[in-house]
This record gives sequence, structure tokens and C-alpha cells, in this order.
Amino acid sequence: MKKLLFTLLLLAATATFAQRADYRIIPLPGSIETDTPQCFTLRSGMGISFDATNPEIARNAAFLQQWVQELTGLQLALTPDDPKAAIRLSLSLDASTKTKKTKRAKKGLQPEELTPQQQEAYAITVTASGIQLQARQPVGLFRAAQTLRKALPVTDGAAGGIELPFVKLADQPRFDYRGTHLDCSRHFFTVDFIQRYLDVLAMHGCNQFHWHLTDNDGWRFEVKALPDLAEKGQWRDQSPLRRAGLWDGTPYGGRYTQEECRELVRYAAERYINIIPEIDIPAHIASALKVYPDLRCPVQGEWGVDQVLCAGNPKTLPLLKTIFGELCDVFPSRYIHIGGDECPKGGWRKCPKCQAKIQELSLQDDGHHAPENQLQTWMNRQIGQFLAERGRDIIGWDEILEGGLTDGGLVMSWRGVKGGIEAARQHHRVIMTPTDNCYFDYYQLRDHDRQPPAIGYYLPLTRVYAFEPLEGIPEEEQQYILGAQANLWTEFVAYPQHVFYMLLPRLDALSEVQWCRPDQKDFEDFRTRLSRLQRTYDRLGINYCHDIE
Repeated sequence: MKKLLFTLLLLAATATFAQRADYRIIPLPGSIETDTPQCFTLRSGMGISFDATNPEIARNAAFLQQWVQELTGLQLALTPDDPKAAIRLSLSLDASTKTKKTKRAKKGLQPEELTPQQQEAYAITVTASGIQLQARQPVGLFRAAQTLRKALPVTDGAAGGIELPFVKLADQPRFDYRGTHLDCSRHFFTVDFIQRYLDVLAMHGCNQFHWHLTDNDGWRFEVKALPDLAEKGQWRDQSPLRRAGLWDGTPYGGRYTQEECRELVRYAAERYINIIPEIDIPAHIASALKVYPDLRCPVQGEWGVDQVLCAGNPKTLPLLKTIFGELCDVFPSRYIHIGGDECPKGGWRKCPKCQAKIQELSLQDDGHHAPENQLQTWMNRQIGQFLAERGRDIIGWDEILEGGLTDGGLVMSWRGVKGGIEAARQHHRVIMTPTDNCYFDYYQLRDHDRQPPAIGYYLPLTRVYAFEPLEGIPEEEQQYILGAQANLWTEFVAYPQHVFYMLLPRLDALSEVQWCRPDQKDFEDFRTRLSRLQRTYDRLGINYCHDIE
């Protein structure tokens, strides 16, 4: 009884003392100078000040208010334009970082010449007068608020407040493109879940969401001019079970209306994330070809692909332009993903229409590119030109190099880094996403029985963390590497909790690859910081893999 009373008294006493923030978060900020003996104590009732005339800053202040309450229970007030508030958000062109400067930065940039990374730069200063968040742009204030959020302790009671050590913190991302992908064709996920997914991406500093909307297994994007495409193309007869060759025998479907897509675009933009939609052509499109069977060229089942679009059919391009035209109406993204991967050419070699098109275009084997590969490039160029007229650039998987890359196209290098290296050599922009480091549909533990089902292979946390996107790239070509991306395919990932299990903590590791300088990275230190961030996941009810290999 005495022991129980002592424990209760100890817990009560602990709740009255302030708990301390820790700025060593994930991803690790570029520069942290602390004066640990001195602290500012944040308490309920204090205010968050911001420029009320700027809606973006006001929204960021409201986000921070919510995050503080979720993690600590502290109730802070929004107090616009209050110079004495405990937390103050402000824009300042003098908000500088002590991170490694780019070559352009050394030239003395004017505000309008800032690189994308510099536009995201921010500084946090904690002194006796409070907590100052400064940035050049509102997006930088959002990054600063996320850093402050993750620095806070997770507590069920903070009657004594939260102690924040005095600090001068400065930060900006290493790469402009920091992406994460989700396949919603193999399994469909609700708008509410995708919003939660975007929240997790934002927490990790991601600014690109690659949304895989169509594949053989289901067409998820509504095309108003072609209503049967989503109405019928969304359905498949059954889904695969964990073991190869076993199927559940249950019809499966789901689609997104254009209004739902626009809502997600808005939601993502408020979190400074761009949504890149993907319509995969000319293969991985069986869901559309069952609606339009006259546009199909049958092939010999390579890589699970048993039919592709007929490149020689005169109806094909008008259909694609209708689809991509409505896609552009819904998604403002500068980048539109056209897939282009795993397209077997056997059907084109046998198809009279495709061979006639090859003859019409005078495509011949030049010793580097077969005529059928060049035919795919011709199709890519038609769509690329159509999108360029709307101010868009195409992204394709690295197979789009095989027939010669469309001018202005971006390469997403997934079959290792070789395609990315070659694309950079040709001065094309590149996003690195090799299977060996970035495919989160792989198992993350060697023992498959300890995990939910996955597509196979093995990608542990350590290998994700060790990834270096610029490895093997000559210095003069590194400017073409925009960044890195995680891919999460969902053949066997059917439920939200399973998605987050596959994503985390591997996204934590990749976020440091995307954000931090290589000299900042240390895996053992990362593990320590990860254990703190996982308390936030626990508080927010976000699932993750607890084991590390």
C-alpha cells in the first residue's frame, strides 16, 4: 500500500514539473545551437502571433496550435499581431540558414531568385522573450512549425509547462523534390485515408505525392467525357491473396470523382504538397482496355502485362488526349506521370496497325533503339506535346529512355540507378527511386512470418538510410538529380494500418536522405531520434513497424 501511494505521489509530482523539448528531430535540422541551461517555458493560455492579413501564415499558426494541443495538452490562443506572444511567426528575408550553400547562393540572390530549397528555409530562435519562427516564405514557416511540433515531448499532462532550451536553429532541405508514392489501383483507399497519408508525408518534409490512379487492376479516375471508363474500369473479378496463385474470388472496385480529387489537391496544397497524378500508358492499362477492347494489342504476358494500347489505332491518341485533358483540368501539377514501364512490344511487332504506323513514321532500327521502342517514344511525344501546350512536363519510369527520351521529360529511375545516371548524362531531369532502396512494398524484416504480406524481396531500414541519390553522378551532372522518392505498391496492401506499417519507419529514414546533408547522417543517432518520434505516432494512432533491421 505504501509503495502504491508513493508511486501515485511521484506521478502527481511529475505532472506538475515542466517537460523538456528536444530539437534533434527527424529529419535532422541543418544547424542547432543550444544554450541548454536556459529555457523558455511554454504554458497553456499563452499566445501564437502571426500576420492576420496573410491567410497562409494564419493557417500555419492554426496548424501549430492544433499540434501543440494534440501532443502536450497545452491550450494556446491565436493572438494575431501580438509582439509579446509566446510564439511568433513572421516572414523575413533575413531568415538565413547555416546549412551548406549552393553555388547560386554564393552569388548573392535577390528574393525572386531564390532556389526552391531556399524558399523553404526557416529559422527558430528561443530566448527569454519566447519562440520566434522566421522564414522567407509561408512554406518555410510550415516547415518551422513541423520542427517545433516534433521537438515537443508527448505528455498526458503538462501542468508545469514545456521547457524549450534557448536555441538558434537554421534549416533548409537538400533536395527540391521529396516524394512519396501510393498505388490506389491495386487497392483503393478512401479520401479520408489519403488525407491522413498526406498529413504523415507533411510531417516528414515531403512535398510531392505521386498518386498512381490507374493500372491493370482498376481505373480510379473519373473522366466525365468517358463515363464508362471509371464506372466499368474500376472493377476486377478478384484480388490476390498472400500466397502466389491464390485468389479471394471477391469482386473489387472503387473510384474517385473529380470533385474528390480537387478536394485532395486543395488539402495537399495547404500542407505544401503537390499531387502528381499518374495515368500509366501504354501498358498496365487492362482496366481501360476491357472498356475499349478495340484499342488493345494482345501480348505474351510479360511482367504480368498481357495487353497494351494499340499505338497504330487512330482512335488511341484522341482517347488519351481526352483523358489527359481532364486530368490537367483537375490537377494543377506541373508534372504529369505517364508511366511507360514494362511495355512488352510483342503485340506491336505482330499488329498490322502498329507496323503500318512504324512504316508511316519511317522508324528503323538505328542500332540503339528498335522501331517498336521508337514507336513508344513517338506516343510519349504526342502526349508530351499535348501536355506542354498546357504548361506541363511528363514524368516516366526509366523505360522511356529506351526509344529516346522526349524533350523536357523527366526520368524516374526505378530499375536501380543506372537509368538515372544515363538520363543525367543526357542532361534530363531525374528522380531517383531504385528498388534496392525505395520500394516500400518489400518486406522490411527477414522473417516474413512476423510481418503482414508483401510482394516479396527485402528492404530493411538500414538500407533505406544508406541510400545516396548522387552516388555515381559526376559533379557537373548532379544538378539534374531533383531528389528521391519512396514507392508503395499495394498488390498485397489492402488496409490503412497495413499501408502505414509498410511506410514507417522507412519513410523516416528516407526523409533524412531527402532533407539532410550526407555528413549529418548517423544511423545510431537516427535510431535514438526515431524512438522519440514513434511516441508521436503512438499518440496519433499511426501504425508502424516496431522492429529494426
